[in-house]
Amino acid sequence: MDGMELISFNIISNVGMAKSLAIESLRDAREGNYAEAEKKLEEANTYLVNGHHEHKNLIQLEASGDKVEFSLLLMHAEDQMMATETIKILIEEMIAMFKQLNKPSLV
Repeated sequence: MDGMELISFNIISNVGMAKSLAIESLRDAREGNYAEAEKKLEEANTYLVNGHHEHKNLIQLEASGDKVEFSLLLMHAEDQMMATETIKILIEEMIAMFKQLNKPSLV
């Protein structure tokens, strides 16, 4: 496995974990376990940041004048990263809605 493949797989692996944890956090929130949901979202964010660091390294490499070889694998990695970002944002909003809908009424 060459450097580009390894970087692509590192991105895919990290953002895949982030997506899985974000989905798990939504399931926890649906059950009312908000503390566990928040914990999993924080962990998901760590994985997402790791994926971004790998991607940033590629951008810096190309910016320094080194040619970054485009591949279907890299395109897949970037697609997964963008999808995970979107999913995580939506899940954060859904958890906020769960909290708001399940807040005890003062009436």
